[in-house]
Amino acid sequence: MPPSEPSADTLERLERAEQLKLQGKHEDALAILEELLMEDVENVAALEEIADNELSLGQYERAEAAALQAVSLDSESYTGEYILGFLRSHHGEWTAAIDHLRTANSCKANNAEILRCLGWALFCAGKRAQGIVTLERALNLDRESALTLCDLGVSYLQTQNILKAKALFERALDLEPENPRARECLRMAERLMTLQNRIESEMKVG
Repeated sequence: MPPSEPSADTLERLERAEQLKLQGKHEDALAILEELLMEDVENVAALEEIADNELSLGQYERAEAAALQAVSLDSESYTGEYILGFLRSHHGEWTAAIDHLRTANSCKANNAEILRCLGWALFCAGKRAQGIVTLERALNLDRESALTLCDLGVSYLQTQNILKAKALFERALDLEPENPRARECLRMAERLMTLQNRIESEMKVG
């Protein structure tokens, strides 16, 4: 059953917690959210935000508990399903991750972050073509996501499309010049290109 409409006071405190989260003040946000939950144990929005903040703090068990509670109260909690899918991916449980992320996507279509995680889970589960197509969809929705650029680049790297992978890593570094993952992936792509060119040259000589 969908949750009832929150009061103006509840919405104001949820908004305050959201702003604190965006500022990286997760403990302060959690203090507000936990207070809301004490007033109403079925406050789905508070549970979703608690899960999101706990995830940012690396408190995965606490994030999972809050997300599970959210989806048990509201079957259309796409945030809860997304967080559960993210956590399953983190543990390499790709089939379970795909199930949660597909549910999240059905509740909230065309969300770039949900599609990014779903695409990566599909790729890692061996459904490479479907994973790449889904990651491309995520990138079309958010063309400035370094996370999506890197995930898609790694996918192309693993399918031997080195030129395309290199271009994606370069775009990620244009957006975030200090991004360590993009920097390392670009170095790997360049090494593979050098190796590939050397092999091709030797074959021509031979």
